[in-house]
Amino acid sequence: MRIAFAEMQAEFKRVLVNRGFSDEMAAESARLMTETSCDGVYSHGVNRFPRVVEYIDKGYIDVKAVPTKIDGIGGFERWDGNLGMGNINAQKCMDRAIELAREYGIGCVAIKNTNHWLRGGAYGWQAADAGCIGICWTNTQPNMPAWGAKDRRIGNNPLIVAVPRKEGHVVVDMAMAQFSYGKMENCKIKGELLPVPGGYDLEGNLTCDPAAIEKTWRVLPIGYWKGSGLSILLDLTATLLAGGSSSYQVGQLGGDEYQLSQVLIAIDVTKIAGDAFLEQAVNEVLADVKASVRVDEDKEVLYPGERVLKIRAEHLKNGIPVDEGVWNKIKSL
Repeated sequence: MRIAFAEMQAEFKRVLVNRGFSDEMAAESARLMTETSCDGVYSHGVNRFPRVVEYIDKGYIDVKAVPTKIDGIGGFERWDGNLGMGNINAQKCMDRAIELAREYGIGCVAIKNTNHWLRGGAYGWQAADAGCIGICWTNTQPNMPAWGAKDRRIGNNPLIVAVPRKEGHVVVDMAMAQFSYGKMENCKIKGELLPVPGGYDLEGNLTCDPAAIEKTWRVLPIGYWKGSGLSILLDLTATLLAGGSSSYQVGQLGGDEYQLSQVLIAIDVTKIAGDAFLEQAVNEVLADVKASVRVDEDKEVLYPGERVLKIRAEHLKNGIPVDEGVWNKIKSL
């Protein structure tokens, strides 16, 4: 089934208002989740919404909380999320990073004690819309084995990098696992296999079956040991800058994921590089990438973020695809 953008946003807002959010905060959070779904990232939008409500009901998300600044020096500030709504906290902190970038050229806001930010790419797009390079990441609960290990001790700690471009921003949004758990859940709902191996089954074999990986939680780090190492360093950096919880400490909370640490950076690239050089350099690189010799003549070589623009346009026109069971569950909330 397909749901119009406005209808989905209204339904999200209805539930959030009923849970105690103000009209303004509910509308903003609902917009972000609907945009995520509209861009085709259902795992962190419409499919995740029931879990967001579950966390509200458990008290992990404080519906009245807003992020507050603790301290700062120059273009760096440290904030406390006060266990508020994760996507609202992250959006406000990226807004602040952009303000700092306007003054210092670069702005960095580290936030502790916050909740899952849902689609991290949203804050990369946010920075790029403001003419800034956006760099942001979050730690998570321990949900991935370190390279060479079987048990989960590190997070899949998503990293986002975005570069502004008039014809469409260049944005990469990637977990340190080959596939996020949300992506695997989405494939499982559809009865689809992953396009490449994403983890190990009970026999210790690499597999493309998301259901088999779910049984072991042995997801595969990107680049094997490289993704494992990068995950550890992203966690350490976020923990130190935010003065907050590490993935290890989040793992001591009983199995649920909250009290996270995140870093959001904006660089005013239009001021630093100038509009003309920015446009020339980015378009030159992308044109060269697009001119690549294709492995399959029928499959276009895409730059990061290009597919999102096409999906967004199609969904705004024809409605956002939604699993009927998921939508009925949301309607019943």
